[in-house]
Amino acid sequence: MRIDIKHYLKVNHLTIYQVSKRSGYGYTTLHKSFNKPQSSSTSLNLRDLDALAQAQEKTMWEVLKELEEHYLE
Repeated sequence: MRIDIKHYLKVNHLTIYQVSKRSGYGYTTLHKSFNKPQSSSTSLNLRDLDALAQAQEKTMWEVLKELEEHYLE
């Protein structure tokens, strides 16, 4: 399974830059993580989930639920 993080960002009107600024995580780190090819062993990590949650003032669990319900390929 793969999470379509690019589509999630688009639907939520977010850029990697905005997520970086709002969450405090480095842009380069997030950019590399969000753009890396995912496999069954390399999926979204907790830092990325936390960054998405902070950028939207949500809990990590809310973001995870959205990703699981709508963005798994």
